[in-house]
Amino acid sequence: MAEKITLSKKDRRSVAIRSQLLQGSWNYERMQNGGWCYALVPAIKKLYPKKDDQIAALKRHMEFFNTHPYVAAPIVGVTLALEEERANGAPVDDAAIQGVKVGMMGPLAGVGDPVFWFTARPILGALGASLAMAGNIMGPILFFVLWNVLRFAFIYYTQEFGYKAGTAITKDLSGGLLGKVTKGASILGMFVLGALVNRWVSVTFTPVVSEVTLSEGAYIDWSSLPEGAEGIHQALSQYASGLSLDPTSVTTLQDNLDTLIPGFAGLLLTLLCCWLLKKNVSPIVIIVALFVIGIVFHVIGLM
Repeated sequence: MAEKITLSKKDRRSVAIRSQLLQGSWNYERMQNGGWCYALVPAIKKLYPKKDDQIAALKRHMEFFNTHPYVAAPIVGVTLALEEERANGAPVDDAAIQGVKVGMMGPLAGVGDPVFWFTARPILGALGASLAMAGNIMGPILFFVLWNVLRFAFIYYTQEFGYKAGTAITKDLSGGLLGKVTKGASILGMFVLGALVNRWVSVTFTPVVSEVTLSEGAYIDWSSLPEGAEGIHQALSQYASGLSLDPTSVTTLQDNLDTLIPGFAGLLLTLLCCWLLKKNVSPIVIIVALFVIGIVFHVIGLM
């Protein structure tokens, strides 16, 4: 029986250090995949002595990946555990590894921004700035040191946490735990994607469907309002009570669509892009096509 291959702390530390360059080759097609694959190189070389196996593993990790650069660490840890078990003969296939990655990257991405960009960094920045404004050179130095210590400590220890959690998952492969985790992660990833579609995908059709002249009293009579702050106060009060800003009510095609199913056009566009990706259409081609179509539709007055 072959001796079990295990990633040492030195190997995992090398991965954590290389993961600092996660966004070093960020691209519009697969985003952080190049940096992700680069970070895993030491582990892949250790786990797969054969060149062909190394190539297969590198190709496996060149798939789409994108999340907050710091909270990627626990995903790296889980992936290391899965790759370690696979290298030792466990039935962990490509779909299981990719499913766990995709399922975790969406929810964790929403955690990284508020914790790091909106909380930790502003606090440390304010501390450093207060010292710098007092003429203390330790201000920027303190910010630089504290921020990087905090950042790397989080990356290293959460990667270790993910590695240990991933090892626990793979110990119950025969019981189907990995399958349940993969399925749950995929469902969670699709749920997050569905929630983000309505927020981030905006399609607005501008053609006017109808123009209706409102009766007197249904709109704000700007000429009768007093001047100054009193007039502004009355206008805001009337608008809040439901009066229209203009004497003519204009209904666009987008208004009708939003009345039926809000965000439906954005959903259709997202599903179309997913279908094109499934047909192996290049993401770059899709992005360029969206730019061209958007510009043309705007010029002709459709959007």
